[in-house]
This record gives sequence, C-alpha cells and structure tokens, in this order.
Amino acid sequence: MSTVIVEQALAADPAKVGSLLLDVPEDQWFDRKSARIAARDLASHLVAFANAEGGTIVVGLSSGDVEGTDARVDRRNAHVQAAIDYTVPPVRVRTRLVPCVNCNEDEDLLLVLDIEPDDTVHATTKDEVYLRVGDESRKLNFTQRQELTYDKGQASYEARLVPEHATIPLDEVLVGHYAEAVQHPDPGRLFQARGLARDGRLTIAGCLLFAEEPQAWIPESYIRVLRYQGYARSQGEHQRLLTDERIEGPLPQQLLAARDLIVQEQPTRRALGPDGRFGLIPLIPEPVWLEAVVNAGVHRSYSMAGDHIRVEIFDDHIDVSSPGRLPGLVDFSDPLNIARFARNPRIARVCADLHFGQELGEGVRRMFQEMRDAGLHDPVYRQTSGSVVVSLSAEPMNQALDAQLTADARAVVFALRSVDRMSTGEIAQVLGTSNPTALKRLRRMEQEHLVRWVGKSPRDPRAYWTLPTP
Repeated sequence: MSTVIVEQALAADPAKVGSLLLDVPEDQWFDRKSARIAARDLASHLVAFANAEGGTIVVGLSSGDVEGTDARVDRRNAHVQAAIDYTVPPVRVRTRLVPCVNCNEDEDLLLVLDIEPDDTVHATTKDEVYLRVGDESRKLNFTQRQELTYDKGQASYEARLVPEHATIPLDEVLVGHYAEAVQHPDPGRLFQARGLARDGRLTIAGCLLFAEEPQAWIPESYIRVLRYQGYARSQGEHQRLLTDERIEGPLPQQLLAARDLIVQEQPTRRALGPDGRFGLIPLIPEPVWLEAVVNAGVHRSYSMAGDHIRVEIFDDHIDVSSPGRLPGLVDFSDPLNIARFARNPRIARVCADLHFGQELGEGVRRMFQEMRDAGLHDPVYRQTSGSVVVSLSAEPMNQALDAQLTADARAVVFALRSVDRMSTGEIAQVLGTSNPTALKRLRRMEQEHLVRWVGKSPRDPRAYWTLPTP
C-alpha cells in the first residue's frame, strides 16, 4: 500500500524525497502531477479523491523527473487555491511544501495536497463528478453520479461522533503501533487528520478501530466464526456445530484473531504437499478467504443494528456474510472490472495503512485469480435483503479432469497450485523419485497440457515447471 510508503518518502532527506516518490506506484491513495498542470485540471483529481477515500497528490513530479515547483510559483499558488476556485462544494485539502532537490541539482519544493474523504458528493465548477478508482480519476456518468449520491448518504455513519458523555479508553499499544506505522509523531493530530477524532471526541470509525472495547458502544461490531461438520447447516438435532466463537475488540485485532481461528478450522484434506510429505492441506487458498474477511470488516454497514459479520466454515466451502447491501456503484455481475467505493473510507484508509487487505477492486480480482489458479470455482456473491454473502467453494472447477488425473499428476498439479513454479528436482522430491523419472512423467503431462515448461534451453538452470495459462 502506498499510504505508509508516501509518508516515509516525504520524511526523507530532501536529496532523496523526489526519487523515492517517483518509485511509489500510483494507486487508490496516491498520485503524482507535473508542476505544469492547470489548476482547473488538478481540481478533477481533487474531486476524485474526495469522493473516494481521500489520498495524497504530490505536484512537481513528471515523467520520471523531479521538477519541483519553485520555477512556477504563480501556478503553485493557483494549485493551492484549486479546491476553493474549481470544486463544488470545496474539497477539504491540507497543503504543505516539502523540500527536495530537483533534476538540475537545485534546492526546490514539492507541493503536497492531502485530500480528506467527505460524506457529500463533490463536483468541479464544470459540474463534472469524478471518482478515484485504482490509479485513475474516473469521470462518472449520470447514473453513476446518482448512485454515488445515494451511497454517500449511506456512508456517513463512521464519521459521526460518539456520545458526548462517553469516556472511551483507547488501546494505547495499537494507537502507538499505528502512529509508528505511518511515522507520525503525534497520535492526536494523526487521528484528526484521518477523521478518527474531531473536537476532542472519537468518531465511530476511531472507536471501531482503536477503542479497547468498541462493542460497548457498537454492540454488533464483532466477527463470529462458526465451524460445521458436513456440507450444510442442517437443522435441529441434525446440526453439527463444532465451533462457535465470537471475536471482539478493535477491528485490526479482530481481523488478526479471525485469521488465526480460520486457519485452525478451515477445510483440509490429507495429501502430498510440496515438501514431499503427507499432511493436511487447505482446500481454499488463504489469500482468498482472508481478503473476504477483511473486505467484510472494512466495508460492512456498521449502522445496521442486530447483525454482525459471520464466517461459516463447512467441509467443502466457506461463506462470509457482511451486514449491508452492496453500494450502488459496485456491480458484481462483472467482478473483474469492479468499480471501487468504500462505505467506510476512514476505516479503509487506516486498514490500508496497517496493510490489511487490498483495494476493493484489486482485492476482488485477486480473489478470483487465486481461485482460478487453484483450479477452483470463482467466488460467488449474492445479496439478501440486508447483507452480502460470498461463497468460496473447494470443489475443483473441472471435476471430470481431476478424476482422470493419476496420483502422480494430481500431486504435481496440487503442488504447482500452491507454489506457482517448481524445478524438475523439486518435483522429483514431491514424487519421491529420481530426476530422470520425474522428467519423463512431466513430459507426458506436458503433452496432455497439464503443465508447462518455461526455460531458454534444455540445460537452462533457471528453467521451471508451472501450470498452463488459462
């Protein structure tokens, strides 16, 4: 995530600031702009970040060069005023000048614009609405704009202040860890900057993330993990519930505790692993179910009373249920091209700072790719009247093909699903045979298009085997 890397780069020695920022990939929370950009054009990017989750724009970097902004002081002043002059309502932006050394080896300044997320929809003075999606500022059409307006109306809960009389003890260790992660010297000012506190009081987001016991104020803000024996819940005396655990505490700790518990309870099978030994092998890739759980924690509706996140584990699948329906901008009929919208942008930003999960669009695409790489069915999303459920099946995508594989072929395919690429010698260890014998079996599998050899020559020491590209 760029959120922490950018702050680290901005705090570096002026001689290194520019080059470090040029190395940071542009993404949901970070963008670079030339000092030559017109203030009116800059405004569209300010609007995009404000309508999403906020972020940082650094002006004075272009085409791999550190331009600086001193040569264009008038334009820099216009950039500082861009939010006031060209956005409606004005985007909330904090500006700062950071010393750097430009490409001519002269001392210079970069303009840093820190944009806050907002619960209203912002537009440019040309009445155009933009939304930050990955590394681009995307212009919305009329329907998307209407959906954003509706979604923003549903997304203000996390920004509310906790009751005025409330005394909420913070988890000081977690607060300190967060301040250290983003290299901020003052947690109080950091909370204000991230929308976690206002006027000396915590917001709902701040309470959920850093209170010692947020459930005292938001009772349903917990994760419940259930492990059933069998393939369905069943009813009454037929129900075989093996584990039912409620995980409470601040959200970052909940996510870590849920991960540890699911690792213990996840469906497994006894099989030959990549190390050549038999053991219990997870049926569903950890990055997939972990991303589903993190997405639930970050994007659920915390304003819905009476419901909580549920992770239901069965012998052949995992269901993750999250309170609140999908925002209107999110369309899972085309999940690999999903637009991004965070119901809780402040919570999403902090979790990104702490390296929990991927961006929503990126994370969903990663889930689909991981399942396909493992030879499993795509994640299935469905909506109830008040929740979103994602089902992750351990059933192979092609059962007929899986049934036709020999034991050796199945062991090789499963090993490659786990580690992506292996040498002939490593596969020989998995099969418990010599390199020449393993090579013969691999060549037969190659003819059947079950594996693919990658190398520059027959004696290439870096050559490896992998699964065919879908």
